[in-house]
Amino acid sequence: MRPEIAVLDIQGQYRVYTEFYRADAAEKTIILVNGSMATTASFAQTVKNLHPQFNVVCYDQPYAGRSKIHNHHEKHLTKEVEGQILLELIDHFGAEHVLSFSWGGAATLVALAHQPRRIEKAVISSFSPVINAHMLDYLERGVDYLGQRDGDRVGHLVNSTIGKHLPSLFKRFNYRHVSSLAEHEYGQMHFHISDVLHSDRLCYLNAAKKINVPVLFLNGEWDEYTAAEDARIFGNHVAHSTFTTLQATGHFLDMEHKAACRDSQNALLGFLKPSQQSSRTRYSFVQDHHALAI
Repeated sequence: MRPEIAVLDIQGQYRVYTEFYRADAAEKTIILVNGSMATTASFAQTVKNLHPQFNVVCYDQPYAGRSKIHNHHEKHLTKEVEGQILLELIDHFGAEHVLSFSWGGAATLVALAHQPRRIEKAVISSFSPVINAHMLDYLERGVDYLGQRDGDRVGHLVNSTIGKHLPSLFKRFNYRHVSSLAEHEYGQMHFHISDVLHSDRLCYLNAAKKINVPVLFLNGEWDEYTAAEDARIFGNHVAHSTFTTLQATGHFLDMEHKAACRDSQNALLGFLKPSQQSSRTRYSFVQDHHALAI
């Protein structure tokens, strides 16, 4: 399953590396939005769960992965800019669906608030509008370590908090990736977390009120950081919202174990293609070199 690779120009300001997994029989295209400090590789399992039922698009933010060599990194990207990049990619690929993971949900909410005409359904996974005590501790320690550009402590922080339910192999790959980022990537993440800590906490809910398509909010039962009960607050603001909690899994959902992988796939297909969802199990649990999403 080899993707079609392209580096796209976004309004003459950014260059974005993309992977397009084409499926000849697929009727719809879905675009995947990474979390912080992540690359297209973080969606390896999700791609396997969605392809070939859909054409699948992955991309790296301008500051990350295979996009970063094509950009100058002269200023930090806001979630509003990331939302505009997503809107451009939705139009370019003609995507009908979007799926975000973790902090990728912030840019996705911004994009969906613009009511892009092509989008029919959206999935926002491992995200909530609440900065609870667990998340606040994680963010405050994270912004401290990032400010010091201490990749070692950032890597251990991720694995001991939101990544604590990952298999040990994934934790090793995760630490290797997070602890060796470029200087500008730590700067971008420091900017992002500082914005989360000091901005209006209602901004996500204000964006949610403008969304006019069905949205599935997908969270893990064991995720203390973006808790399922907190995500349900979106139900008061998104007109067509559905909520699913994956049992016995944490923040990283389909990466944590085989049952979670299966349940995640069933939840996605049950929402995106309810009339065609198969009860058969279709997955092979990926264990390879992945830069995990946060």
